[in-house]
Amino acid sequence: MKYILLPAFICMSSLVLAQSQTKDSTRQEAIEEISVNGSIIKTSKVSKNKLEEMDLPQAMSVLDNKILREQQIMNLTDVLKNVNGIYIMGNTGGYQEEIASRGSNISTTNTFKNGIRFFNGMKIEMSGIEKVEILKGNTAIEYGNVAPGGVLNIITKKPKFNFGGNASLTVGSFENYKPQIDVYGSLNKEKTIAFRLNASHQQAQSFRKYVNSNTFYVNPSLLFKISDNSTLLLEGDYIKSSTIPDFGAGIINYEVVDIPRERFLGVTWGKYNAEQGYASARYDWQISEKWHLNALMGFRNYATDLFSNTRPNASGGIIQTNGTWRRSIQRSTNNDTYFIQQIDANVSFKTGAIEHQALVGADAERFITNTTAYRTFSNYDEINIFQDYDPNAQPTIPNLDPSTATKNPINRYGVYAQDLISFPKYVKLFVGIRYNQIKSISDVFTYGVNTLTSTEKTDKPFSPKLGIILQPNKKHTVFASYSNSFSLNTGVDINGNALSPSIIDQYEVGIKNRLFSEKLQFNVTAYQIINSNLAQTSLINGNTNANIRELAGETKSKGIEVDAVFKPIKNLSVMFGYSFNETKYTQSNIYVIGSELRYNPKNTANASISYTFSQGTLKNLNVGVISQYFGSRFAGRSTRLTVDNDTFKLIPLSNYFLVDFVVGYEYKNWRLNGKLANIFNELNYNIHDDNSLNPITPANFSVQLGFTF
Repeated sequence: MKYILLPAFICMSSLVLAQSQTKDSTRQEAIEEISVNGSIIKTSKVSKNKLEEMDLPQAMSVLDNKILREQQIMNLTDVLKNVNGIYIMGNTGGYQEEIASRGSNISTTNTFKNGIRFFNGMKIEMSGIEKVEILKGNTAIEYGNVAPGGVLNIITKKPKFNFGGNASLTVGSFENYKPQIDVYGSLNKEKTIAFRLNASHQQAQSFRKYVNSNTFYVNPSLLFKISDNSTLLLEGDYIKSSTIPDFGAGIINYEVVDIPRERFLGVTWGKYNAEQGYASARYDWQISEKWHLNALMGFRNYATDLFSNTRPNASGGIIQTNGTWRRSIQRSTNNDTYFIQQIDANVSFKTGAIEHQALVGADAERFITNTTAYRTFSNYDEINIFQDYDPNAQPTIPNLDPSTATKNPINRYGVYAQDLISFPKYVKLFVGIRYNQIKSISDVFTYGVNTLTSTEKTDKPFSPKLGIILQPNKKHTVFASYSNSFSLNTGVDINGNALSPSIIDQYEVGIKNRLFSEKLQFNVTAYQIINSNLAQTSLINGNTNANIRELAGETKSKGIEVDAVFKPIKNLSVMFGYSFNETKYTQSNIYVIGSELRYNPKNTANASISYTFSQGTLKNLNVGVISQYFGSRFAGRSTRLTVDNDTFKLIPLSNYFLVDFVVGYEYKNWRLNGKLANIFNELNYNIHDDNSLNPITPANFSVQLGFTF
């Protein structure tokens, strides 16, 4: 894949190189790096609509580079310690970070990198990241088919016209080594072409015996200043990783088993190889003070190869009461190609005394996913989870035959419009709507019998949004909003017709405040999300075919979120967040009405404090403490009403509290950082169903030495 991305990136660069070199050499630099202010809330504009955060009728968070650097953030788990209501819900196989918010999964559909959907079935590399935007609630107007919990948008570092950069080496627990470099500057004396290059390479063992990983990352970018009011940004991004899959500790009879945290139960020859890359071109044109045009064209590809033991308690490999487990072997490969074209315009105008800030746009996306599933190799060997096993005693690696090959092209088209209408004195109205057309095709070839099964469906849902904003001044906002999104369904109804999408309604109210000369930022949000036509198996006429479904179920998620940033004195920053969420089945013919959905903690909280000494012996010393509370929740499998004496059960998981300590010191061009994570050595788990119980990382350290030039 990297051999495709590199020529694509070079070709896009050559399209504008000659034109850029002929521009007036006296023009000044127009593009500045995103401002670093150390606040997770105070930021100018996010998302496509260019609105101020105080004008948005929904909650959001932004983590800027100052926080990422001071907290020495290494992964997405570290990022989310600073944000309420969004959290890591699972860690399946140890090679990914599964995210959730407000009772909904934040999948690849809801994960973006520089506005392009990003495959999050592999861990996100943080070395090239400038900031992380989290827009909570419904964002279907701008992004189309997304879950209602919110979207995550990762922004990489951009080119700068002044020369500079830094290089660093990080070492840490479990033989973790990570060199990285970041360099930027102008490519011509007229300063109309700038570049930036980020790269890193990480090798690490694990606290889990026999587990290791190897990751390479590179992020090049070019910025062309075409005129004083227009720029073209070309970006590439490539990551390749290899790790040994680890489905964690065992579960027996839906109870967590007490075995050593470091004990690995998988095959030592297992692999999860993944690579992902994209190339994009973004044209930005400030046509006038009131008109702004943005166009994006992008390409992304990812490929994965999983070859390992099956998950405990999956594919018939049930762990027995005495700890005996007959392991089986699985394999699957994926290759996904994605294209996007997008154009939108922001315009400001007046109708009499009424002000408008409007956004209109259109986008087109195409996904082509190819998946090959292999036949499971059953009864590969037998181990006992209560005992260490000798990896040298493992049988030879088996050959697995392909079972099915699935090709799944999806074409998505959308047009959208929204307007922030500001009436004289205090009142603003947010209105918007999006029309979507989604065509999905699935071709499944079954090996052995050599049959091809094809299905095709087209969905055309609308996504509206309406919000009212009361704003006596720029420091206080009260808002209320309604919006809906949609979830595509598979299967057919009792008459054989394809199921329509499930429409999900969301209601949100909140207050936003900037107090004490903006030294205190304090926000409160309450929400309710209702999926009143959840797809479930139809039981009409005694049907037992799970592919015959009906839109008759319902789930309801409701919650409250509180966040605050306090900067009472210079160089001191205190952040706090709290979230309550309750997500339940309110109508179902399968599950107990009133039972909770899995993985969602009712309570989460975060708090951190950071201080930088600005004078005296300790000048340029930064110290900080980061803490996170993660409430009790359920994993396992929900008990089914349709199965007599059903053995499925929920697995209760206890709450836990994490504390990290960070310190950093700068001297001239040098910086030394240190971090102690999980300093109280808390033991708890990320869990998927009843078959991937992954312990959280125990107490660990890292040290980084960096040089700035």
